[in-house]
Amino acid sequence: MRFTYLLLLSLLFVSCKTKEKQEDAKPSLEISQAKNPLIYPEETHFKSLRQVTFGGDNAEAYWSFDDKQLVFQSNNVKWNVGCDQMFLMHADETFKDGIPPMISTGKGRTTCAYFLPDNKHVIYASTHLGAEECPDTPLRKNGKYIWPIYDTYDIFVADLKGNIVNQLTNEIGYDAEPTVSPKGDKIVFTSTRSGDLELYTMNIDGSDVKQITNELGYDGGAFFSPDGSKLIFRSSRPKTDEEIKDYKDLLAEGLVEPTEMELYICNADGSELRQLTDLGNANWSPFFHPSGKKVLFSSNFEADRGFPFNLYLIDIDGKNLKRVTHGETFDAFPVFSNDGKKLAFSSNRNNGGGRDTNLFIAEWQD
Repeated sequence: MRFTYLLLLSLLFVSCKTKEKQEDAKPSLEISQAKNPLIYPEETHFKSLRQVTFGGDNAEAYWSFDDKQLVFQSNNVKWNVGCDQMFLMHADETFKDGIPPMISTGKGRTTCAYFLPDNKHVIYASTHLGAEECPDTPLRKNGKYIWPIYDTYDIFVADLKGNIVNQLTNEIGYDAEPTVSPKGDKIVFTSTRSGDLELYTMNIDGSDVKQITNELGYDGGAFFSPDGSKLIFRSSRPKTDEEIKDYKDLLAEGLVEPTEMELYICNADGSELRQLTDLGNANWSPFFHPSGKKVLFSSNFEADRGFPFNLYLIDIDGKNLKRVTHGETFDAFPVFSNDGKKLAFSSNRNNGGGRDTNLFIAEWQD
């Protein structure tokens, strides 16, 4: 639920809210487009940049613990899928003509795959037990942009040949968006088992499930800090009576409205929860910088018409906001390799002006 719908948000959502404007440092132009046409001159954190996929919607590429492989989701029709499925690639591969191996079942809709510490298995959420067909994808209701929250999502473990070897959740309702602690001991995920969209943690084998958040609103897209001690996530938390009613009415229909989201940070057990951003519009897809002292995330807070989405860095105390990418459409889902040297992200750049979203891998420099 962190991909296709937010991509469409950049095309459908209209807003003029810009609570706070970014004050960029004067960019160094050491990296020029002449050296790499994929890199905009202001993008000084990218030492190099390589496009990995060429067509369809591709996103949420997550590194294996040894940084040798990535798992990602795609709905590329040329790869014989009708909606998002999970694919595997080696870190140095490019898929311009070939098709990567699919490691999900090809049934239902899948989301949010993540490697386990053995580098031989992944977890991901899938609706295939509910139905083998791709579920409907409503995008608007009463003039509002919405996401469907499928109650048939459960979290599974699969090997790299696509064989499901374990089912980690079996509750009624939505269980999805799992990610794994760099320590290799815990999984964080989003669930509606309490009646609201809250964060939970569990052991790698699915045991010892604990609720982490308990405030009304959609808490999701969570990631652990490099040392496993903290969580960063996005949330759309209604405040007014009207907002609360609208949220509850939509949730009762298995829907949420994701156009207003801010980032929150807490300890891995849910303690010391605090709001990290207060920028307006949609702030989401956060990931910790390798130092653990900063967060890289996607936002359209500077946009007047819902887009572009760009990547920003912010300290974990909420200071020193800095713009990292300078595209005119969509940059999101930034994920650092475990050694901190590379960054995978999704972008509309170099797509010929269409709507394809592709994977890119950059060499990162601070």
